[in-house]
Formats: sequence, C-alpha cells, structure tokens
Amino acid sequence: MARESRNDKRLVRHARIRKNLSGTPEMPRLCVFRSNKNISAQIIDDVNGVTLVSASTIDKELKDGIKYGGNKEAAKAVGEAIAKRALEKGIETVCFDRGGFLYHGRVKELADGARSAGLKF
Repeated sequence: MARESRNDKRLVRHARIRKNLSGTPEMPRLCVFRSNKNISAQIIDDVNGVTLVSASTIDKELKDGIKYGGNKEAAKAVGEAIAKRALEKGIETVCFDRGGFLYHGRVKELADGARSAGLKF
C-alpha cells in the first residue's frame, strides 16, 4: 500500500477549503501556490472561470529584484505586486485561499504584503 505524500495531504486540505470558498466577480479569490523554489499568486473569478491577475517570483519584473524565490522576502514582494496589479484593474477586495498550505511563513508574508499594498481580505 502506497503512502500518501505531503502534497496528496495538501490537496485533500485544499479540496476541503474550496468546498466553501469561491471567487465571484465582486469578490474574486486570491489563490496561493508555494513550491520549494518559488511562490505564485492568482486572483481568480470562479464564476466565469477566469484568472484576472497573477504574480510570481518567476515573472521578469519581479525576478530581477529577488535573489531567491523561496523565502519570505520574495513572498512579500509577490504579495505587493499582486495587490498593485489588482488595484490597477479595480479589484480592491478578495477572499484569501491559502491552497491547503498553513497560514504561516511564506504564505503569511504574501498575505501581509498584499494587505500593506492596499488589498482587503
């Protein structure tokens, strides 16, 4: 019998969270994905099935100012970038989807960066 990996457990947690969390045009969903080397965030309208805004440590404009994409400083920069891009598109309020990850460390830094740049959730 195969053991469940950490990512399998995260996907189960994410499915449990997503049952009650959906992005609407009025309040889209800020979804976070974290890998060992990078972190990315998307603002998604689930009703229309559209990604409205995205930011990641592998974006060209962010990659230049970040030495390493897998730390808290990079996560904060991604949070600030996603908030700036969202505000440019007229999105002020989102619901936060941590993607099955603990609200701690890089995920928390991304959320704090987005809040400090003016996004409300």
